[in-house]
Amino acid sequence: MRTALLQSSGRPGSTVENLKVLDEAAGRAAAAGAGLLLTPEMFLTGYAIGDDIGRLAEPADGDCADAIAEIATSHGLAIAYGYPERAGEAVFNSAQLISADGTRLANYRKTHLFGCFERDHFTPGEQQVVQAEIDGVRVGLLICYDVEFPENVRAHALAGTDLLVVPTAQMHPFQFVAESMIPVRAFESQMYVAYVNRVGREGEFEFVGLSTLAGPDGIARTRAGRGEDLVLADVDPAFLAASREHNPYLRDRRPGLYGSLV
Repeated sequence: MRTALLQSSGRPGSTVENLKVLDEAAGRAAAAGAGLLLTPEMFLTGYAIGDDIGRLAEPADGDCADAIAEIATSHGLAIAYGYPERAGEAVFNSAQLISADGTRLANYRKTHLFGCFERDHFTPGEQQVVQAEIDGVRVGLLICYDVEFPENVRAHALAGTDLLVVPTAQMHPFQFVAESMIPVRAFESQMYVAYVNRVGREGEFEFVGLSTLAGPDGIARTRAGRGEDLVLADVDPAFLAASREHNPYLRDRRPGLYGSLV
């Protein structure tokens, strides 16, 4: 399954403009043969937009979800995007996966909030593993800081995730996460990991780009630079199956020894 990573901060504060950016990227991705397009964390609205997070937050089935479903169907590819989700009085930092036929397949709420900014604006989610299937590939969702906890990724591995999609807002000076940690996570839990970042300065943050799709052999299949970009790579179920057969990590686990971890 060819997968496109849209490395962009869009137009912070404007869902209208960000939907236009997404539509244009979906057209380019589909023309390149992609079946799945991924965006960064909070792509729909922007990340460092302060109290506008609450103002722009929408339910998972809101107007913007409908608009993205139309983009997905018009270009014939699935889309996973980051956005602020409103549920009653709570606002979650969420990622939603919509199929190529416009069906809402999965919605994930970030479980590990990073820093005072996120804790001031979001409620943490409580569901660790959220998955859906696209073209025979089991796709799981995490968001940014979540992937830095190996327990989260291993939970996905044990649940059968093939491609872990991680919209992120990775900032300076933590670029080692994209450069080093993501390939290691893919190798140690035997899956593909797609890590899709924002770029440039936004409020007090400087986002570092370096969006990456790493394979179960720990090798990056594609890596963006520091600017706006659309990069593509293939997720190969046959290669993944062969890698899992030869790599013993998951088979050699001894869960009985790990009780002290919790």
